[in-house]
Amino acid sequence: MTQAANNAPRHRKFSSEIAGACGDLGTFIPHVIGAITVAGLAPAGVLVGFGAFLISSGLFYGLPMAVQPMKAISAVLLTGQAGPGEMAAAGMLLGLTLIVLAATGTIGWLARVIPQSVSAGLQLGLGISMGILGLELILRTPWLGVAALVLLIGMMRIPRFPAAPAMLLMAVAVGALSGMVQAPGGVGLQWSALTLKVPTLDETWRAVQLLVVPQLPLTLTNAVIVAALVCRDLFPANTRASERNLALSSGFANLLLAPLGAMPMCHGAGGIQAQHRFGARTGLAPVLLGTVLLTLGLGFAGSAASLFAVIPIGAVGALLLVAGTDLALSRRLFDAQPSCRPVIGIAAAATLFYNPAVGLVAGCIGEIVRKAILRAINARAESNSPS
Repeated sequence: MTQAANNAPRHRKFSSEIAGACGDLGTFIPHVIGAITVAGLAPAGVLVGFGAFLISSGLFYGLPMAVQPMKAISAVLLTGQAGPGEMAAAGMLLGLTLIVLAATGTIGWLARVIPQSVSAGLQLGLGISMGILGLELILRTPWLGVAALVLLIGMMRIPRFPAAPAMLLMAVAVGALSGMVQAPGGVGLQWSALTLKVPTLDETWRAVQLLVVPQLPLTLTNAVIVAALVCRDLFPANTRASERNLALSSGFANLLLAPLGAMPMCHGAGGIQAQHRFGARTGLAPVLLGTVLLTLGLGFAGSAASLFAVIPIGAVGALLLVAGTDLALSRRLFDAQPSCRPVIGIAAAATLFYNPAVGLVAGCIGEIVRKAILRAINARAESNSPS
């Protein structure tokens, strides 16, 4: 953090953390609303899980550490192929796997052997995919989505102004006045208890096939390796956000919270970048968001879906588009040597059109070919040089 930021008045710091806390809602809201309304997951378990993980992450890491739903698992849930039992099994299995990989040092070794060009490509591909999703959400309600985007970009130019929450509040007001969103009805305090879900052997096997196998490579790349990379770029003085610690915190969170109804969760490179982009610089941002979600989960779980639904989807898309652009245009991308750019493009394209795991493999193959070509060129130059 810069000296100017450290010397900023306390109320300005607090408003920046509030703004940053809203930065990752573009990823959070669509998946969570879908899990509750479409897949039928218990709102209390889902919201309490996110709240507890966000608060603990903010306190431990001391920076705006994102907590996101695992995307591959969320997609399967929304298609109706898996239910609460499979979800609980997947969370526990993935949590145990991450703990083992961290404890044995495997995750650290994997991070060290991945070339910088491949990491830049993964980051570029993830940022573009976030931006495309944001654009799709904006175009569902073009007039409101474009207006929200223009308003957001304009307010972000005002120093220390909480652009994200201000834009969301204005979007909610416009949506309500235009009849696009309806005011939530029947909102009231009602205590919600968590229930323990023990998956059966059949649910566990289905979880391995449908959820764990496709999700694990995505978690290792986006939620651990690239997330640690983004943290080192944005917060070079913070040494806690290592690959090992990110794997351990995600592992223990899922192992402990999934049986209580939480969605399988992980950290996310895009979410960290988004919170930073909208002003967050400390762990207060995830603690604030986590406290809100914990309160909703314990006291207003029955009304949670309708409360989130008052935020127009176009405004959610505006947040995603800005955060995705910021993630894609990393310093590493512009500092890359010309010979590395094809590798970056290959890794980014594979990530965009398939997933980060395929991007990782494709990028590593591209890097091997790049080095072989450079060696051949150097060998030919040496053989042609006069002795």
